[in-house]
Amino acid sequence: MNENQLSKIVLDCAFKIHKKLGPGLLESAYAQILFYELSKQGLNVEKEKPLPIIYEGIKLDQGYRLDLLINDKLVVELKAVEKLHEVHHAQVLTYLKLGGYKLGLLINFHTKLLKNGIKRFIM
Repeated sequence: MNENQLSKIVLDCAFKIHKKLGPGLLESAYAQILFYELSKQGLNVEKEKPLPIIYEGIKLDQGYRLDLLINDKLVVELKAVEKLHEVHHAQVLTYLKLGGYKLGLLINFHTKLLKNGIKRFIM
């Protein structure tokens, strides 16, 4: 399954969750529920996956963690904030670069319409 197919499944699950629960929960609750929904789909989902920095051949663990990594291909960063800011975009782009991933989704569940809280990043 390629990144675009995975992205569609993730977004379908996110819309389902948002429709049932709406905005207002903590980010960690959305992460747990999305993990559950994606696992039901038979996907390999890693939660809070550590992402080290490799600098000059040295592995540095700086505490970076991917909210969700799907099938070792798709990075999903979740938020439950009033508004997404450039720092959130930079966070996803950094994760893609550090991990060598091609596609990332930034999903903010704290929106009236979930479609307004979704950003897609391609490297």
